[in-house]
Amino acid sequence: MSLNTPGLHHVTAIAGDPQRNADFYVGTLGLRFVKKTVNHDDTGTYHFYFGDEEGTPGTNITFFPWTDRGRQGRFGAGQTRTTAYGIPADAVDYWRDRLASADVEFEEAERFDETVLRFADPDGIELELVATDAEFDATPWEGGPVPEERQLRGFYNVTLAVDEFGPTEQILTEVLGYELEAEDESEGRRCYRSATGGPGSLVDLIETDAGRGRMGVGTVHHVAFEAESVEEQERWRKAFADQGLAPSEVIDRKYFQSIYVREPGGVLFEMATTGPGFTEDEDRDELGSRLALPEWLEDEREQIEAQLPAFDGPTVESED
Repeated sequence: MSLNTPGLHHVTAIAGDPQRNADFYVGTLGLRFVKKTVNHDDTGTYHFYFGDEEGTPGTNITFFPWTDRGRQGRFGAGQTRTTAYGIPADAVDYWRDRLASADVEFEEAERFDETVLRFADPDGIELELVATDAEFDATPWEGGPVPEERQLRGFYNVTLAVDEFGPTEQILTEVLGYELEAEDESEGRRCYRSATGGPGSLVDLIETDAGRGRMGVGTVHHVAFEAESVEEQERWRKAFADQGLAPSEVIDRKYFQSIYVREPGGVLFEMATTGPGFTEDEDRDELGSRLALPEWLEDEREQIEAQLPAFDGPTVESED
């Protein structure tokens, strides 16, 4: 039973220091800080969202900064190895220079006839910038530190590491509606595209013999795919259950509704609706400017604010 998701909604990872995290994703990569809230399941932890001007689904990388735990993650099977953003095809020189000037070490490669810049964020999370002519739905951030014509456009793909292709491939193709598009034997990589295509519609799989990874700082917590509506969530739940998996109930995340399921390869998947979006509790011009809490946590605001670590907001220097 395939419902054909359009592609990626967001990626959530675990960071260390919140200030360093925000300074990198805003100050270096030029994403907008669109929401400062807390992990609804662990209110002593921030939940940061970075995306385009509006926080459009398909542009947001989000973080739980684990300042009070400090447990370092370990890469392995059942984890997301790489999160890739698309950049304009003519922006490669700009990003080479920008990364170098920020002392970010990177590697450059060609994959499927596209230029890829690979590097890690300050916590060791692997990122890529893929130069592409593909059209994206992202809204450029006016006044950001990166010129609008050079900004990250939205997710290009994620690369998932698994023990073996088969079980995860079955969920991608039989539930999520992905189709095998290309293979790179030199990397042991298989590339899948959602049936609807478009930006953020690619998922790559690689096999690893590293053993199961360990969740912690420097690893991706989960990958979220788009769902059209709350009504569709129940169909997603049935589709996962039909594969012998155990999806969660629908959970209200304020800015979208979600279900969660761990696929057989070990990666935690989320299906997230596209609305209501981040302007549900903040005007577009004010996104990320205050600690936003859902109404069911407002009565605890004073206690929550008292236990959160110090954070001044991202450091941003506009492009001259």
